[in-house]
Amino acid sequence: MSVQKDSLNNDEPFHDDEHHMPLGIRVLNWISVGFLIYFLLCAVGLIEAGFLAVGQKTAEQIFSYATNPIAGVFVGILTTSLVQSSSVTTSILVGLVAAGLPISIAVPIVIGANFGTTLTNTFVSLGYARDRSDFKRAFSAATVHDAFNLICLLIFLPLEIAFGFLQKIAVFVGELLSAFAPTDRILTANFNFINALTDPLIEEIKALASGLMQPWNGLMVAAIGFVMLIVSITFVSQLLKLLLANHARRLTEKMSTAAPSSGIITGLFATLLLQSSSATTSLLVPLAGSGVLTTKQVYPFTLGANVGTCLTAILAAFAVTGQRELAFEIAIVHLVYNLLGVLLIYSLPFLRYLPVQLAEYVGDLGSRRFVVATTYVIGIFFLVPALGIFLLSR
Repeated sequence: MSVQKDSLNNDEPFHDDEHHMPLGIRVLNWISVGFLIYFLLCAVGLIEAGFLAVGQKTAEQIFSYATNPIAGVFVGILTTSLVQSSSVTTSILVGLVAAGLPISIAVPIVIGANFGTTLTNTFVSLGYARDRSDFKRAFSAATVHDAFNLICLLIFLPLEIAFGFLQKIAVFVGELLSAFAPTDRILTANFNFINALTDPLIEEIKALASGLMQPWNGLMVAAIGFVMLIVSITFVSQLLKLLLANHARRLTEKMSTAAPSSGIITGLFATLLLQSSSATTSLLVPLAGSGVLTTKQVYPFTLGANVGTCLTAILAAFAVTGQRELAFEIAIVHLVYNLLGVLLIYSLPFLRYLPVQLAEYVGDLGSRRFVVATTYVIGIFFLVPALGIFLLSR
């Protein structure tokens, strides 16, 4: 029996006969991967539900501090990080715009919410913290979404403040789409494939924590989600290494020669199917942590997921019974912002892979010291926005 280096983990060998493991064992392993991915999705849902239970009332209060565009960005980041749902942020925003919040303030909040929603897959990457090399790959793949959104924010926010182009496009398209109000609601997004699968288990766990007072019930739900996340990541990583070790090199070569546009389209349609960009990007993290995909290969999928979740929001706007035009305008801001970001960054060679380079740099720092990774998460998503709101509201 010959031994050679594992292409997914240079520190560990694997045996040639793993490729020839009995069919029954291979099928059982793939079924196990399926169950673990299901528990991973449930864990993500539990973390989001826990954050929502703890932070929704706080998020509604934070919106009152959005008195200027810069503060609006910080409000969007912090509220979405607290509730871990850009749809909740958007629904609150629709109501506030209807109550008199200027669109010029609402647009920066949407831009901030676009950044805050990337926290979920960063949480998933923390499940790899026990292995430095795996954590470096997983954390880099998770933060490439952050890096892209940060670059978009730095480019488009000044342009929006100066010219209001997103607001003008949103108002025009919103008025156009609101004319199409199908009474049969064919174009609604009422059915969520992921929720239909994960809700039964999530609701059972939420019921177990319902006897606790707030915010402890939400914290308990989120804590259970974190435990499930770590357990799922630990076992799915090992199984993927075992099952894909002999195919990783060929898969990587195929992915590296594929056009980036194919990855973007795949990420877009996966998010339309799953109706959750958090689910799409979170499923990529184990593949990156296991060494099957690189950060550069994950990057186009992430951009596609970014656009896909905006299209889902537009479909959902058709289901709004009141203030449909406002719902369309806010959804269009999100879509145009992400589309322009993809088109601009991919069309400029010096910007094209800057998010990947930034993510790999952050991943390297985080893998060296776990405290750097946790400081990054807490600082970028919570402390910096909170400090910005505090200083701008004085």
